[in-house]
Amino acid sequence: MKISLPKPFFFEGGSRAVLLLHGFTGNSADVHMLGRFLQKNGYTTMAPHYKGHGTSPEELIHTGPADWWADVQNAYQSLQEQGYEEIAVAGLSLGGVFSLKLGYTAPLKGIVTMCAPMSMRTTEKMFEGVLKYACDFGRAHAYTEDEQKALQQHLKEQGMPSLQELRQLIIQVREQVDEIYAPIFVAQASKDEVIDIHSAQYIYDTVESNDKTIKWYENSGHVITLDQERKELQQDILDFLNTLDWSK
Repeated sequence: MKISLPKPFFFEGGSRAVLLLHGFTGNSADVHMLGRFLQKNGYTTMAPHYKGHGTSPEELIHTGPADWWADVQNAYQSLQEQGYEEIAVAGLSLGGVFSLKLGYTAPLKGIVTMCAPMSMRTTEKMFEGVLKYACDFGRAHAYTEDEQKALQQHLKEQGMPSLQELRQLIIQVREQVDEIYAPIFVAQASKDEVIDIHSAQYIYDTVESNDKTIKWYENSGHVITLDQERKELQQDILDFLNTLDWSK
């Protein structure tokens, strides 16, 4: 049976808006529970999909960081156009990298990074994530075993040239983290096997924010928003947002 894939969401909750950003090969499902939790507590939340995400892997491999960053900017602008003058951002993994970039390019009330990398493994290792995404996509669309194998082979033949650009994006953001002054909450899973977990300490140590907090979640893996400490994380993010200097 074909499974319907997650879609971008916009949950209206109050005058304070939080932009929620998913990771590489992820989608809005990664932050859906967090979005609903914040909505129930008076926040409006929006989660876009980056180009090629939440769709076929054949589309994904022909997109890159410039496309995805444009989607982040468009979502931020969309919140502004709908009258939200005060916006915070919370991002998972690549979404955390984009949250930091937004922090030194746009006015933000606050920033939350969750398992955000400040270095990238080899492009070959990252491409394994694309192949896993293809497996998940094939299962969701009830592909036969032969169809799944054909999809994997096609992707291996095509490759994903923009992964090198992804590496450059992370380097660029790492070099500009010290331009961030907004309040920030850095969340990192101790059992994260996807990124270098020392990235969290680098972010915390390097930002110029006077109001900054770092917290480790000892029993969680990379997709911390869906792991066993997710409710603790949700409450911690809410507590952080409630401390910000909102005008309304």
